[in-house]
Amino acid sequence: MLTHSSTRLYTYLMTDFSSQLIDLAVQIQQIPAPTFAEGQRGEFVRGLFLTENLKDVSMDSLGNVYARLPGKQKKAKPLIVSAHLDTVFPNSINLQIKKEASRIVAPGIGDNSLGVAALFGILWGLRERKIELKQDVWFVANVGEEGLGDLRGMRGVVERFDKDVIGYLVIEGLALGHVYHRAIGVRRYRITAKTAGGHSWSDYGQPSAVHELAALVTQLTAIRLPREPRTTMNVGTFGGGTGINVLASEAKCELDLRSEDPKTLMKLTHQVEDLLKNADRTGVRIMAEIIGERPAGEISADHALVQLAVTCTAEQGLDAILTSGSTDANIPLSLGIPAVVMGITTGGSAHTVNEYIDTAPIGKGLESLIRFVELAG
Repeated sequence: MLTHSSTRLYTYLMTDFSSQLIDLAVQIQQIPAPTFAEGQRGEFVRGLFLTENLKDVSMDSLGNVYARLPGKQKKAKPLIVSAHLDTVFPNSINLQIKKEASRIVAPGIGDNSLGVAALFGILWGLRERKIELKQDVWFVANVGEEGLGDLRGMRGVVERFDKDVIGYLVIEGLALGHVYHRAIGVRRYRITAKTAGGHSWSDYGQPSAVHELAALVTQLTAIRLPREPRTTMNVGTFGGGTGINVLASEAKCELDLRSEDPKTLMKLTHQVEDLLKNADRTGVRIMAEIIGERPAGEISADHALVQLAVTCTAEQGLDAILTSGSTDANIPLSLGIPAVVMGITTGGSAHTVNEYIDTAPIGKGLESLIRFVELAG
């Protein structure tokens, strides 16, 4: 897999692209990109790919944006480097940025505006050093990673390239020092309770959809989950009813199940579905639909791409932590295609309006990505 030694250390004199990368991340962050509405941000990235004179710049029907950096050998398998465009925030969110001495606070700045900007930071670094790669590198800004996007963008990317690739480098802005090589399986449901409804006083005693669904959630969360392998359950949304003095005729919630182990996740889903099937009673109807499914998968910690990611992280004086997560890498990993996730910096409060990135480590994070792309062929 690797034609270069992944343990050799190089010293380069190069421009510090950290400030340029931050500026670009801020520009990207200022363009709203909620899941299913990433078009404006995608067009911005497509324009940048064209400005950088990359080859085969295109946008597919899903909204994924592609560009190719040619390698020296036409028959060499390509490396795919991706970062997701979408954020968890609606168009209505205030995207105001607050710059502090050592951090930038802004919704979506780390997840994943900085990741998208890093596609260009890698390109700048390779060109600054005049590095000619053996293989093509495809830079991809993809849609649908967050929430109910259900990794639809990455599904399209993997369908396009199939298995004839070196592998995938998935970039997440807030994962510096972590190397993801295991994908957590996820199953998501929308659960709906329906009743006849009525008046809270005159029809008291008749079932309320809100009460019924609340009782059902209590039963669901009483299911004992193992600590090992790590397994979680979360009711992320809950709503229904039309007024305080109305017996609700409909209520809905969304349920998220996760596990590091596919068999454990399957056992949990069976428990949940058995409970749902037996939840109907006179005057109460419970319905459930699957609204998301992220397949599990992994590559060995000894795999060449994992070891390369560890080495490139260690070159920056950082201890690499091998870990698992639910990311775009789920799709290639579930199909036996090598994939790793790497990050650019540290930060916190992801998925909140107070999300922030630490600016000091960005240079190290970018350097580790550049080295990975350089040595992955």
